[in-house]
Amino acid sequence: MSLEQVNSIIKSIKSGDIAPIYAFMGEEPYYIDLLSQYIEQNVLDESERGFNQIVLYGRDTKVEEIVEHAKRYPMMAERQVIIVKEAQDLSRTIEHLYDYASQPLATTVLVLCYKYKKLDARKKLLKAIKANGVVLQSNKLYDNQIPDWINKVMLNRGRSVEAKAAQMLADFLGNDLSKINKELEKLASVVPKSQKIDAALIEEHVGISKDYNNFELQSAIARGDRARAYAIAQYFAENTKNHPVIVTIALLYSFFAKLLLYHSLSDKSKAPKTLGVNPYFIKEYQNAARLFPMKRVSVIISGIRRIDMKSKGLGTVPLAQKDLLQELLLTIFD
Repeated sequence: MSLEQVNSIIKSIKSGDIAPIYAFMGEEPYYIDLLSQYIEQNVLDESERGFNQIVLYGRDTKVEEIVEHAKRYPMMAERQVIIVKEAQDLSRTIEHLYDYASQPLATTVLVLCYKYKKLDARKKLLKAIKANGVVLQSNKLYDNQIPDWINKVMLNRGRSVEAKAAQMLADFLGNDLSKINKELEKLASVVPKSQKIDAALIEEHVGISKDYNNFELQSAIARGDRARAYAIAQYFAENTKNHPVIVTIALLYSFFAKLLLYHSLSDKSKAPKTLGVNPYFIKEYQNAARLFPMKRVSVIISGIRRIDMKSKGLGTVPLAQKDLLQELLLTIFD
């Protein structure tokens, strides 16, 4: 799944190339919701929807009822639209749709929203939908893919985002695309197209400090700036709601795991692609590699794993975030 695939489906619908059956499935619900909502709002005119658009829910319906609706003809319209939300609740009987999917009615647009799961590729239903309609598999993005996704989404909206700003958003908001998109919509509504979105604008409109965040902590560690790293950790300890220690631990673990990989590369020019990071940030890995030799990085990674277990209360009494952060930095710098 990619943003390009989603845009391609929307473009086809806009041009009138509308399939009789769609299956949107996978672990990432954002694109499933986006596409089903687009079809719900755009395939039929408002005057046609009353008689020709039905929204069903998997837990409240049966496959036989879906087929019955799908085989009806539209009233005073070219098409009817049937959207089945939470179709994964029909997982035990969904294969019974095969006969309809193998010969779908041209005047019906049937949309299956199959969240958090996938239709079985070995069975006949998915093959029939692929043959006669459109399938989108919506996969979760890895954390290191989020900044690039942010950049692409904003470019589609005629905006540009600095690499640091995109990374700040990714670190703060995680990989919940719906949550990220809400913040991007907010930024697009208040920042002029002519203005590049930078760290200062992120601080102003999203509420992430441009000076005290995980990105700046990682940067301080990469430079060997202990005073700055401890100052940021202190800020985190005083603002635990916005800076949970478990997130900081995960991000620093990822950083040092990539640093270990960077050490192993014979051709450092391949680092951005191999590490899966924006070339803008490679200088940090170059600096950190000089400060933290490969053996030291291995020790640090083991220490971070140990602190991660402590943060989850495994094998020890739970520690305060302040203590965990202090131990984390001691592990890295000492």
